[in-house]
Amino acid sequence: MDCNRSDDLQDIQEKKGQKRKLEDEAAAADSEISASAGGGGGGGDGGRQSLLSEVAAQVKVLESAFSWVETDRAAAKRATHVLAELAKNEELGSLLVEGGVVPALVKHLRAPPSAEGDRGVRPYEHEVEKGCAFALGHLAVKPELQQLIVDCGALPHLIDLLKRHKDGSTTRAVNSLIRRAADAITNLAHENSSIKIRVRMEGGIQPLVELLDFMDTKVQRAAAGALRTLAFKNDENKNQIVECNALPTLILMLRSEDAAIHYEAVGVIGNLVHSSPNIKKEVLSAGALQPVIGLLSSCCPESQREAALLLGQFAAADSDCKVHIVQRGAVRPLIDMLQSDDFQLREMSAFALGRLAQDAHNQAGIAYNGGLIPLLKLLDSKNGSLQHNAAFALYGLADNEDNVSDFIRVGGVQKLQDGEFIVQATKDCVAKTLKRLEEKIHGRVLNHLLYLMRIAEKTVQRRVALALAHLCSPDDQQTIFVDNNGLELLVGLLICSSARQQLDGAVALFKLANKAMSLSPVDAAPPSPTPQVYLGEQYVNNPTLSDVTFLVEGRRFYAHRICLLASSDAFRAMFDGGYREKDARDIEIPNIRWEVFELMMRFIYTGSIDVTLEIAQDLLRASDQYLLEGLKRLCEYSIAQDISLENVSSMYELSEAFNAISLRHSCILFILEHFDKLRPGNFPLIHRIIPEIQQYFVKALTKSNQRSTLRP
Repeated sequence: MDCNRSDDLQDIQEKKGQKRKLEDEAAAADSEISASAGGGGGGGDGGRQSLLSEVAAQVKVLESAFSWVETDRAAAKRATHVLAELAKNEELGSLLVEGGVVPALVKHLRAPPSAEGDRGVRPYEHEVEKGCAFALGHLAVKPELQQLIVDCGALPHLIDLLKRHKDGSTTRAVNSLIRRAADAITNLAHENSSIKIRVRMEGGIQPLVELLDFMDTKVQRAAAGALRTLAFKNDENKNQIVECNALPTLILMLRSEDAAIHYEAVGVIGNLVHSSPNIKKEVLSAGALQPVIGLLSSCCPESQREAALLLGQFAAADSDCKVHIVQRGAVRPLIDMLQSDDFQLREMSAFALGRLAQDAHNQAGIAYNGGLIPLLKLLDSKNGSLQHNAAFALYGLADNEDNVSDFIRVGGVQKLQDGEFIVQATKDCVAKTLKRLEEKIHGRVLNHLLYLMRIAEKTVQRRVALALAHLCSPDDQQTIFVDNNGLELLVGLLICSSARQQLDGAVALFKLANKAMSLSPVDAAPPSPTPQVYLGEQYVNNPTLSDVTFLVEGRRFYAHRICLLASSDAFRAMFDGGYREKDARDIEIPNIRWEVFELMMRFIYTGSIDVTLEIAQDLLRASDQYLLEGLKRLCEYSIAQDISLENVSSMYELSEAFNAISLRHSCILFILEHFDKLRPGNFPLIHRIIPEIQQYFVKALTKSNQRSTLRP
């Protein structure tokens, strides 16, 4: 069962900040930009017209200043900076396009043509191209402008700019130009599959890979950022990046002390291996595993996140890789990350641990290193993805029986049962985790839990008893709860000071009762006695062969002594004992209504009647008086159907008044089942009936165990 969503995590990581933040480090150049260019889009129609005029003026400059004349170059440089500043405001993108900015900028991505034989000084060499790439990169942040820029022919020029250093120039201007070109390609290709393909077809991948070895670290970073974007969900690009021998350099970059460098490098590798098993093998063979593990301890949270995600992807490769990741020291920093203030660090580390925990050799190690408690705490998250990653990791840990006792000892079972899970996949994962734990409650695991229930501190004893109530086999109930004192722990929770613990105890006891009843199923109502021992319906209140008459509310009821003698000890004593009714022909029956008496006699003659709620309590009283146990059970069953939160106390008192054991047990089970809804007025009753609850469960659990051992 693969319960996690690595594709979703990969998407989240890719969308997070992959569009380049294009900041011009040349502060001096920024100072040249006029105040009029720094405004926003405000001011209504007047402001828009003013901006359009400004844009038109700058475009006109670019269209007329395409030469190496110093004044033209200075004007073109200034115009590109003004337009770049405007392009920083995404709201102005449409206005800039309307003003014809894109083709004007694309035109200046290449150097002006040189006059024949001109070998002189080239003013502002590389500066204008850099400004154009910078401005186009800002515009490309808007997805709807990406294709327009490419259609205007920007891509081949940007790719050519990546090679500008090959003429031997390594000035700061050249470095900055290359970086701006790489950043612009990053933004153009961001979440645009067709442009990613165009970059490859135009030959953009090879120069980007070569730039990974560039002396300037900012250029390295920009090249890696572009490769990262190009590799995302594009198999042909991935393969070409690998074929261009990018892996050795990327792995070296993982070890860089520059956080920006190793962040981009681990991001590229992550996108390369995603859904690409063959590349994943190549990356591992090239030695990426240890430096990626090292990034878990980086001071850069972004690199930590990427490294954790990448390790999760490595762990999906094969079982050996999972083991190697753990052996090389990944578990401890991943567990530390679970407790970070950074939400995404927690999410990615839970993802990685979830993958690692699907291997039997790793499960005990993750728990031993303290992974259980922080993973359980993540179940409280309000984020569905984080919750799910934690749940999947716990599902893996539950597969190792060495973890079961610790799982229960720290309250893991209650956490799984009480959690509010956001997505259905997480609910399913939690249910399967509980099932896994349940399957392991036997043998040495059960013995260890029983040991904890005897000698551990009270809190742990209660956790064990609560968990076992839900997870143990019905066959082990007597051993756990009668022979090893588990029942006393659960019953004790009902009267402790914590409302939460009271409810936990009630829920656990109700679960136990259901398990016990499942071993010895009973009919919804007591079965009717054997018909042939009764005279039958035709003799009810029939004077034929009648030898005794009862007077009830002044009316005669004809009966037959032989039937009454066989029905109960009370009638047997009446007719065989020393009572005056022994020889009386007419016997007066006080304090019983005719309808009640008639139904009681009908039961005696037939063994079966319908007991309605309206008459059930009066009939219970009569059946108790005349020792008619079968009728009494029918009455108790009928009355029990009417138990409610409002009357449970009075129902229990009724059961005590007439020694109605079945009704009493029904009240106990109702209280346990609806404990969270009980009114405060019911709590004195609960305290009073604790001995009865304990007695009921001792009998039920002992009886159910006896039945189970008698099965063939």
